[in-house]
Amino acid sequence: MKNIFEKLGVFIQSSRPAIIVTLILFVIISLQGAQLIEMASGTETFVSKDTQLYKNYDHLYKENFETDSIVVLVQGNEVASEAVMKAADRLEQQMLIVPGVLSVTSPATLIKQINYHVTGRSKIPDSDREVQERINSQPATFETLLPDKTHMMIVIKIAGSATDQQKEDILNALYPSLKEAVFPPGYSLTVTGSPALRVDMENEMTQSMGVLLGISSILMVIVLLLVFRHVRWGLLPLPVVLLGVLFTFGFMGYSGVPMTMVSMAAFPILIGLGIDYAIQFHNRMEEEIRTGNSSEKALILTIKHTGPAVLIALIMTALGFVSLFTSTVPMIQEFGILLLIGIIMCYLSALFFGLVTLYSFDWVSKKNPFKLFKQKTAEIETENPPSNLSSTKVERAKALENALIKIADFTIGHSKIILVVALLTCFAGLYADQSVPIQTDTNSFIPQDMPSLINYKQMMDLLPGSGDHFNIILRVKDNSDPEILKWMDEFGQHEVTNRRHVNGATSIVDLVKEQNGGTIPETSEEIQAIYDEIPDSQKQEYILGSQLLTIDLDIGQAMENIEITGIKELRDIVQEDIQWMQPPPGVTVVITGQSVAMIDIIVALTSGRSLMTLLGIGLVLMGLIVVYRDPIKALSPIIPMFIVVGWSGLIMAGLNIAYTPMTAVLGALILGVGSEYSILMMERYFEEKDNGLDPVSAINQAVTTTGSALIASGATTVFGFSALIFSPFPILSNFGLVTVIDVCLAIFVTFVVFPPLIVMMDTRREKRRAASLAAVAAAV
Repeated sequence: MKNIFEKLGVFIQSSRPAIIVTLILFVIISLQGAQLIEMASGTETFVSKDTQLYKNYDHLYKENFETDSIVVLVQGNEVASEAVMKAADRLEQQMLIVPGVLSVTSPATLIKQINYHVTGRSKIPDSDREVQERINSQPATFETLLPDKTHMMIVIKIAGSATDQQKEDILNALYPSLKEAVFPPGYSLTVTGSPALRVDMENEMTQSMGVLLGISSILMVIVLLLVFRHVRWGLLPLPVVLLGVLFTFGFMGYSGVPMTMVSMAAFPILIGLGIDYAIQFHNRMEEEIRTGNSSEKALILTIKHTGPAVLIALIMTALGFVSLFTSTVPMIQEFGILLLIGIIMCYLSALFFGLVTLYSFDWVSKKNPFKLFKQKTAEIETENPPSNLSSTKVERAKALENALIKIADFTIGHSKIILVVALLTCFAGLYADQSVPIQTDTNSFIPQDMPSLINYKQMMDLLPGSGDHFNIILRVKDNSDPEILKWMDEFGQHEVTNRRHVNGATSIVDLVKEQNGGTIPETSEEIQAIYDEIPDSQKQEYILGSQLLTIDLDIGQAMENIEITGIKELRDIVQEDIQWMQPPPGVTVVITGQSVAMIDIIVALTSGRSLMTLLGIGLVLMGLIVVYRDPIKALSPIIPMFIVVGWSGLIMAGLNIAYTPMTAVLGALILGVGSEYSILMMERYFEEKDNGLDPVSAINQAVTTTGSALIASGATTVFGFSALIFSPFPILSNFGLVTVIDVCLAIFVTFVVFPPLIVMMDTRREKRRAASLAAVAAAV
């Protein structure tokens, strides 16, 4: 492999102008692709469209019955006034002509209907007294949309199957219509509902993405100035990795991978990961130059020796990320794709752009064609290897090396105790991990102080039935069969009466009973006649054609109160009730709805999470076996990372952080990130052994030569991930906190657990080999 990379080094050294031109072209292409990125935050980002639960939800309910509501909340001293009602009526008339709007309902709508029965005219009365009389005549009718004297709601219904763009178009039409409706002065108008919340959430995601990248870059500058000062142009790795991130943005746009709450985290993570590659190449090339090699020779040697090592580390990282593809949660799969493509882009950026730029800087500083380096030219002459460092930097570097050697010597001297304690705490963490709760309420993932979320929660408190629902779909031969409607009525009443979390049940039966004096007709003909009288805008929510009916069970704020596990239990209970209260012959019943579709995520965040981690371990282990064909080289980097995975469970339990689609990827991420440190340390260890050093001397030399670069890499990774802590999205900030701790632990085990482990395993193998040779010699 090194011969291949040596040839690659010669090619890069001799093709620098062509490489620079190619990179510029890729930058332009990537900028174009980045503009194609779309935001996504719906149910389909949590649940695969291939699952049966989602198919039921999508094909049976969403396409046929589901409606979404934009709610205008009117607040003022006295909303039940003639002026307010006429303004609401003007808004209704304007919104009804907007494409995609199914219906608009407000107290004004009801007042006009009552006024028509009283006066024969469908209009808002011309006095406050008459408006109040119409409301007082049927107070129960108004209690939902007019909960008190200071609040009124206007509900704009749109098809649940409407695209995000269609919903945004309706919202864009609503805002000018509110102005044209001319509500009286002193009244506040708040637009809320799930479509408005989703649009605001996606806008917040876009803004947060830019902020996160900015914070991550600033933190990178700080850490590079702190830990990478022993080289020239120590900030160069940052633009190198940002170029790789830009290439990833381009891929994201062209391939149609959407931006979700989870994929937002990929880019700070890529900055933290990808900068490692740039640092490793940069550090090795500076090392080669200091030892007296020319720029050309240093570039070729760097690619020859560091290219394969970093590539192997990348492959092992990629194998850890491949396990994310097994998740049933689409946003986790897309997160894995972005990480996989991203690290490849960052590696290529470091290999081509980073080294070519570093070579060019070194050439310019030596040739000094523009007399820009008068004072530093003498410092970087390669005849004096470490002369480009000040004496203070040399002392600091030696102090760090001595400290790392002391740590390695201590851990090797107490190897058994350290390894036993590490493994015991690891297994304790794996046990504690089983008790960590899961969280799937999407409203808990977004900024809690976001105005649109506050408005949405206020709406849910005021508007009954605006929370979560079970939608029970009935496939029937004749939707006007009295026996079917009677069963629907009895079943709905049973669920409301006997199931604590079922607050209400609505269906076509309610409309039929309303038209028939509170009873269900005894013949299909009577029912069909009533169907014909019911307006389509009301009927379409509960009936489709002649063979589909639906019962809507209101389960309140179930996702928040009983969470997804409670929803699953309630679904199972309702399913048992259906089996106990058998529907009429020929009727097929399916329980669906958005809350039910989310149930599949339970498996993804529990057994699926463990499967991802185990698969990641297996893939990395197999990859190491294939690459090295040596059990010690395969196992030694894996064991420390397995320990960190266990410790991560202790952290999650100790900090009381629930598993979300974001934190569920921690196991695979730790394997992908942490294995790189152990692999690079192991590579240098065996390189020093090949030079004739014994195991202890080899690990000491590996620690001193790669230690500072690994610490710099680890620090940049930690600082890159730290940007997530500042995210306004709790799902990202919690993930950032745990990930930063886990990366710190990965660095810790690289210097504390890995040295005694590799020395112990390698020493025992050497002893066995020596014993075998002695036995053979004795036999001869």
